[in-house]
Amino acid sequence: MQHVPLGPLSVSRVGLGCNNFGGRLDLERTRAVVDAALDAGIDFLDTADIYGARSGPAVYGNAGGSERFLGELLGGRRKRVVLATKFGHDMGDGTGPHGAPQYVRSALEASLERLQTDHVDLLYYHWPDGVTPIAETVGAMTELVLDGKTLAIGVSNVTLEQLEEAARTARIAAVQNEYSLLAREPERDLLPRCRELGIGFVPYYPLAAGLLTGKYRRGRPPPEGTRWAGSDALDDDWVTPQVPTSQETFDAVARLAAFARERGRTLVELAVAGIASRPGVASVIAGATSAEQVRANAAAGDWQLTPDELAQLPSGG
Repeated sequence: MQHVPLGPLSVSRVGLGCNNFGGRLDLERTRAVVDAALDAGIDFLDTADIYGARSGPAVYGNAGGSERFLGELLGGRRKRVVLATKFGHDMGDGTGPHGAPQYVRSALEASLERLQTDHVDLLYYHWPDGVTPIAETVGAMTELVLDGKTLAIGVSNVTLEQLEEAARTARIAAVQNEYSLLAREPERDLLPRCRELGIGFVPYYPLAAGLLTGKYRRGRPPPEGTRWAGSDALDDDWVTPQVPTSQETFDAVARLAAFARERGRTLVELAVAGIASRPGVASVIAGATSAEQVRANAAAGDWQLTPDELAQLPSGG
């Protein structure tokens, strides 16, 4: 597994999204996924204080579950991973606003307790609260770097304007926003600006919540065992904030699948490598619910698309 720089850190080109832990996955299934990731060379683990409460359309009511599972499972392996977590969502404890400086420290302290560690490697502001100036939030996060509670800080789900404000105030190592071959808005301004600022871009939803695995069909019920199992047919809805289940989206999936087949690759390989190969992208965060999915995601990280191939990629929906 190739490793790439991310601020002061070195991370695997493909990271493991831990949003399913404590929600869709119990402790033993989580163990299998984490073990498979480490065996495959994936050492960048991405969690959040809210993970365990929600995965896809389902609400599990287990905020902090992902961090608690990781704290138990990493044990003596903590030094083998680059551990990222996030704060900023409502944890149901009546506190807020969730970007206020006094909240930042308390949120991280709670995460550290659940993770059973004295520091995280990367701390993200998960989602701007719409009340607190982002400069105040990242200023408080910088104090946590000075205190040794985190090695680096990042922002997530930000606009270009919010990124500019944050970067004027603090040393930002990473931006984590939705980005996939079906949701390519970051290519317009955010990703180029990250390159200019020397900030690593870390995409989430690279598989567009499963659409880029090829297992969903428009107008048909989602298969059993998938994220959307039990839902009605994926039709005239949204699977992510940026990707609708429109006919145009499914047409785009078909074009991308054909592009991958022409090169002897799978759609999953293209979904991961197609954005991992984009200049400015650091590590691609891909979730998994099984060891098999982890290995497939890791293998996709070995493919580096050429500039010509990137230019030829079919457009999204």
